[in-house]
Amino acid sequence: MNTTDTPLSDAAQRLHDIHSRMDQAARLAERKPGEARLIAVSKTFGPEAIEPLLEAGQRRFGENRVQEAQGKWPALREKYPDIELHLVGQLQSNKAEDAVRLFDVIHSVDRPSLAQALVKAMEKTGKRPDCFIQVNIGEEEQKGGVALDALPALLDEAKALGLPVVGLMCVPPADKEPSPYFALLNKLAKRHGLARLSMGMSGDFETAVSLGATEVRVGTALFGAR
Repeated sequence: MNTTDTPLSDAAQRLHDIHSRMDQAARLAERKPGEARLIAVSKTFGPEAIEPLLEAGQRRFGENRVQEAQGKWPALREKYPDIELHLVGQLQSNKAEDAVRLFDVIHSVDRPSLAQALVKAMEKTGKRPDCFIQVNIGEEEQKGGVALDALPALLDEAKALGLPVVGLMCVPPADKEPSPYFALLNKLAKRHGLARLSMGMSGDFETAVSLGATEVRVGTALFGAR
């Protein structure tokens, strides 16, 4: 790549490289390329950084905060109506209705009170975004996610409420090899009959794909350092 490349060509190249690496990881694991979907995590980046990826064909994007997303995505959606927006950060129950109105997928359901708030918001708005249950896979006190031993009860409650749970999500400990944590999430999803796994970020998405990820959340490798 040379210094005359436009932002669009640079974005397209980054996107191509990530997809190539995902496809290679899938083939090595005897999975079909394309089974894992790429979510471009655009938190802290504005429309000027996002639009080159949209022009290059990317349509799934992830945000960490409802308020930040409200400030930039409605206008982008007017221009690109087929965008699929994912909330990948923690969600406060009092923001549940705003999240349901804006996002197509919510990755961070981790407690009964939030599940209840989301169902109430879905009934009010008529929108039903797919939901992932976030699991505190490394049992880290500072991280969001339901505790491993509390997962069955939360899944039972979500089912009773009618929450549209499609899979599990995790963020493994930053300073440890991620593969055992990804393998555990895959095992838990199979045990509970859930088909989708949101796991893997810029530093470990290939490992995640090899261990069954259906959604990987990649930010830095696409947008650069924050």
